[in-house]
Amino acid sequence: MSDPNSSEPNKPDALSPEALAIMAKARRSFLISMGILLLGFMAIGFALVYRVMRDSPPIEMVAGVTLPQGAEVVSAMVADGAINITFLADGVMHLRLYDQSTGEITRDLVLQNEP
Repeated sequence: MSDPNSSEPNKPDALSPEALAIMAKARRSFLISMGILLLGFMAIGFALVYRVMRDSPPIEMVAGVTLPQGAEVVSAMVADGAINITFLADGVMHLRLYDQSTGEITRDLVLQNEP
């Protein structure tokens, strides 16, 4: 029969000092290995973020472009590797596209009203 005064019927025996020392050493070893593993994952994460976020090399751009004598610039912008300049020359509206890196004219469109 069980002892009615006992609150825990199957209480395990206390561990010996040697067993406690082994358990403490195992815990320390586990914590050290987990710390090294977490540092490794953090290093991989930082490397991935660095590779994604680092600056790309600057795009080469020509220093200037030429327009006809007396042309009045209406607008200018850089988009998709081209310099787009809209200007008025001799009463005619032009849209001229220049290559961004060389400054060569790629297209020259005359803009006019429909009849």
